[in-house]
Amino acid sequence: MNTDLAIARATQLRPIAEIAAKLDIPPEALEPYGRYKAKVGFDFVRAAEARPDGAVVLVTGISPTPAGEGKTTTTVGLGDALNRIGVRAAICLREPSLGPSFGQKGGAAGGGHAQVAPMEEINLHFTGDFHAITAANNLLAAMIDNHLYWGNALGLDARRITWRRAMDMNDRALRGMVVGLGGHANGFPREGGFDITVASEVMAVFCLARDLDALQERLGRMVIGQALDGRLVTARDLKADGAMAALLRDALQPNLVQTLEGSPAFVHGGPFANIAHGCNSLMATRLAMKLADVVVTEAGFGADLGAEKFLDIKCRVGGLRPSAAVVVATVRALKMHGGVARADLGREDVAAVSRGVANLARHVENLGKFGLPVLVALNHFTSDTEAEIGAVREAMAQRGVRVFLCTHWADGGAGAEALARAVEEAIALGEARYAPLYPDGMGLADKLRTIAREIYRAADVAIPDAVGRRLAAFEAAGFGGLPVCVAKTQYSFTADPTRMGAPEGHILPVREVRLSAGAGFVVAICGDVMTMPGLPRVPAAEAIRLNGEGLIEGLF
Repeated sequence: MNTDLAIARATQLRPIAEIAAKLDIPPEALEPYGRYKAKVGFDFVRAAEARPDGAVVLVTGISPTPAGEGKTTTTVGLGDALNRIGVRAAICLREPSLGPSFGQKGGAAGGGHAQVAPMEEINLHFTGDFHAITAANNLLAAMIDNHLYWGNALGLDARRITWRRAMDMNDRALRGMVVGLGGHANGFPREGGFDITVASEVMAVFCLARDLDALQERLGRMVIGQALDGRLVTARDLKADGAMAALLRDALQPNLVQTLEGSPAFVHGGPFANIAHGCNSLMATRLAMKLADVVVTEAGFGADLGAEKFLDIKCRVGGLRPSAAVVVATVRALKMHGGVARADLGREDVAAVSRGVANLARHVENLGKFGLPVLVALNHFTSDTEAEIGAVREAMAQRGVRVFLCTHWADGGAGAEALARAVEEAIALGEARYAPLYPDGMGLADKLRTIAREIYRAADVAIPDAVGRRLAAFEAAGFGGLPVCVAKTQYSFTADPTRMGAPEGHILPVREVRLSAGAGFVVAICGDVMTMPGLPRVPAAEAIRLNGEGLIEGLF
């Protein structure tokens, strides 16, 4: 059976030391987790900082649809293709979350002959990083309630505690809850709730910390609530930052794995792009930049979410200056954006493709606002027709953008060589003039309005009075210089997931804002997006099992 899992199992992986040697990482710098994955030690990471930087290429996508786009698959295929044509390339990806793996989306290791491996281990527990992040998050939650129980010396206002517990699973029943029930011995009853681990501020801190010192410093400045006198209370005030950093120490070392073709890949960190900043760890990206000539990295969901946050948050924090961007699309997904039902995607519909291209064009135009040269990767499906492919090429040619048909799912790196050569050419031309969308000194509401107008093409944002007062309070407390991280549906430029294509002139409703002082941004929650997802009617978990040989089946 030609499934992702079957293809992965049919590939003989190489010992991880051989993969590391391709980037001049010596065996003594590795902490192996089995034969095929390892962490890279801090001593080597620190020493590598003295090396010059390689180029960074961002892979992003159109607004996702149930038809599938293949952004991670394309990231892997492009990395393999660059290595095939003689470019020393490394790949940087996020770690998969168990929530989607057992929910609806499936794993996040790529697909077909363009995967990172060992696929099953990466999609499940991997090296335990997410468990460490969950434990650190919940240690802080436990210390908050313990502090209240033992006299509340900091004067915490139990009504204004903002820190939430976390778990790496979709569970809608835990979004809102009451903790502390059962009498005096169990503490004081108060409202609380859970976020999925990838939405935790600890995850964001983990992914934006340059080193262990920065990790502990950022953990310490995380705001957990307010005191009765209105002052902000931090994890450092609770003396929780040191123990949290201890839990995260080993996890912060970047994870090295391989593609099915033996390209080095760093898979580390995993915030969602619809509710967090959606990029792999800054430490892994910077290490890859020091070891490879070209680093291919992805940002989550469509370019309006992951790419915007990569460019406005991660690049700003980490001093990254990307050289080019690749937007991934499929004919099938463009037809959905053009109004075709999923059941009818197998039939040729050039007119629907032409309508759906508006979504692709919007994302391409938006990336140009950051000063990046943009290429389009059209991820090929066997149902695509020449006329449909031609419609995409023609529409983008009118905008001066080249489209590359890619067959990496079926052919591995060989199926993305044309794209790789174009990326190599774009880097050599040196035409990138990266700049963030807005300056640090702009007010928080105006930053939010700028993203909404320039990226989502909204007419304006609807900021309720209570939210406006909270933004003003953040600015008064000295946080006005932070970037804004918008949490909204990934399926649309609007806050309504049913509005596909390229709508404009809408109003973006802001429901809530949260201060992530440790991560270094303000989160604006828009529409009905949830920071703890729920499982679908038929979760993917129902099809996952062990066969008679003890092997996992149904994981994709």
